Amino acid sequence: MTVILQNVAMWLAMSLLTGATVLYGYFFLSKKPAHSFMASLLTGAAFILLTASIGLYSSASEGSRLFGPYSLVLAAWALVLVYFVVEHLVKLKVYGVVLLPLALVLLAVAQVLLPAAAGAQPGAVEMVQLNSWRVTMHVILIVFANAGFAIGAAASATYLVLEEQLKKHRTSTLFKRLPSLAQTDLIARRAIGWAFPAYSAGLLLGVLRAVETDVSGWWSDPRVMLSGVVWVVYAAYLYLRFGRGASGRTTAWVALGGVVFVIALAVVARTLPEGFHVFGIARP
Repeated sequence: MTVILQNVAMWLAMSLLTGATVLYGYFFLSKKPAHSFMASLLTGAAFILLTASIGLYSSASEGSRLFGPYSLVLAAWALVLVYFVVEHLVKLKVYGVVLLPLALVLLAVAQVLLPAAAGAQPGAVEMVQLNSWRVTMHVILIVFANAGFAIGAAASATYLVLEEQLKKHRTSTLFKRLPSLAQTDLIARRAIGWAFPAYSAGLLLGVLRAVETDVSGWWSDPRVMLSGVVWVVYAAYLYLRFGRGASGRTTAWVALGGVVFVIALAVVARTLPEGFHVFGIARP
């Protein structure tokens, strides 16, 4: 019964997110407050149902799993939460057109992969590595940081579109619907500004756990090296933005480059069987 309720809650959440995405699109084009209100309402309801689905699954499986498609569900949950918070803090809803579909894609991919991963379990060595609060916090911090990086990337892409429109002196309908350059730059800076410390803390906890469990050659794991690249890119973003006073255009391209590495890491983490990470490939 619990599994049935979990699946129902998941599919209802995905349906509500789909409806919210459509309404955010209508709001972007029409700017009617009714569309905005309903989009926010559906997003909130979807988040509650998604939370319930995760909770029911954790109850049925005696704890949450942090590997394979289960981590995609957690990533989608974090993205919806972070977006919902940003929407109400900054009062800009245009990013719902981009970020909610991304959450939907993560959930859809997870639903496709879940049947194959249902009977999979980490090995005995991997279970020792996973059995620690450090691993739990490592995953949570990285997931929320990636959500922040995604919001920063969406704002940066919007910034580049706006700047291009201004350079060409165009005042299209699309241009009028977008927020200002200052607003997009502010959102990117704030999103990456809080995501970077979370990512750094997550990496540190992962390293501490690897050293603690005496994992041989942990530093040469492709996922660890890619994580280091992501950290360097966003460290460069903050240095250029706050240390060198670089232009919004320059930092916007750096932010977009960073999210490319985040996506590459997500793909590698779930397709490459080598290395000591277990959130990618779960073994039967």
